[in-house]
Amino acid sequence: MTRLSLRIVLDTLRKSHTPPKTFLQFRTPLDLLVATILSAQCTDVRVNKVTKEILYPKYKTPSDYLKVSRTELERDVHSCGTYRNKAKYIQLMCGMLIDQYQGEVPHTMEELTALPGVGRKTASVILSAAFGIHEGIAVDTHVFRVARRFGLSRGNTPEKVEQDLMQGAPKKEWGKVTTLLISHGRSVCTARNRACDQCPFQNNCPSSWVQGRKDLGKLAKRSRS
Repeated sequence: MTRLSLRIVLDTLRKSHTPPKTFLQFRTPLDLLVATILSAQCTDVRVNKVTKEILYPKYKTPSDYLKVSRTELERDVHSCGTYRNKAKYIQLMCGMLIDQYQGEVPHTMEELTALPGVGRKTASVILSAAFGIHEGIAVDTHVFRVARRFGLSRGNTPEKVEQDLMQGAPKKEWGKVTTLLISHGRSVCTARNRACDQCPFQNNCPSSWVQGRKDLGKLAKRSRS
């Protein structure tokens, strides 16, 4: 069995997937920042529906998010889940943007991760999709699972998987790593009932059930959180 490399995986997946820079719809960096905060424990489909139908027509600047009451914003984002925390983070984040960055979204990992509700994964998405800056690789559940199944990482945390993936691809392609692995994880290498017989890596993947191999993407729930 030939060991899969990230370069081989990316080159192959490009032939079957043409994902956008991010699966979240946005007009401005602020839009994407808000959408990414809402996407925690929520599907992109739901977030895109809420932003398109409710948020984007109503909110265009950080000040707009601060003009409404917390209760009103909670109502607007309610269907995205954990709405109280998300509304709180959005308003606190918008306050910091006004106070420290003249209402603009900052361009560095350090500044973004200092904002309420923004972790490294969110910051990586913002920098790559909104600014074309690659300082990290966003590792969500799909990226984590596919990377481990393919043997691209043995990391037990998103942070360790991210480090391994960053070593395996040129910096200019870090954004593509996320979107291509997510695309494959959603369509073929799913969490359950994965379609290994439809996968171009079925003969080389160390987790291929076609070859009778163990699913290396599985971890205890504690390790995935």
